Amino acid sequence: MGTATLVPVEQYLNTSYEPDREYVDGEVVERNLGEKTHSRIQRKLLVCIDLHAKELGIESFPEQRVQVSRTRFRIPDVTVIKLSQEQGEIFTNPPHLCIEILSKDDTMQYMQQKIDDYLNFGVPYVWIINPQNRKGYVFTSEGMVEARSGVLETKDPVISVALAALFEQ
Repeated sequence: MGTATLVPVEQYLNTSYEPDREYVDGEVVERNLGEKTHSRIQRKLLVCIDLHAKELGIESFPEQRVQVSRTRFRIPDVTVIKLSQEQGEIFTNPPHLCIEILSKDDTMQYMQQKIDDYLNFGVPYVWIINPQNRKGYVFTSEGMVEARSGVLETKDPVISVALAALFEQ
């Protein structure tokens, strides 16, 4: 995980990064991505969620900036909002669901920081998908639960994604 020199939040917001980067307390932080497995799972998630988006009143976004605090901007692999939620070009209200797909270089410390940022911001559901062991985890303010049933879910609205569908070649 590389980091750039400290920059003011205004500079971060007015700079284009390719690929986009997160901003954590003055540091512009590179994200691990670009691998085929990661991209495939991300695409399949978007397709699975979009199949029922209209009836559920939701919309999903790949790699959307979410301002989780005054000095922190995170970019989940997939972000899901309720259509009733007010959001600007950068999301400043807690989305319904933030999804992270682990890359082989992601550390537990780095991922736990992101999960904590989402939950502290008020995101009710965070899904973590681990392609290495083909498991998924649901984080809420109540804690973490492994999706042992093989299905990642949220409530209100009920969003359900079968892990097996994400790992098919």
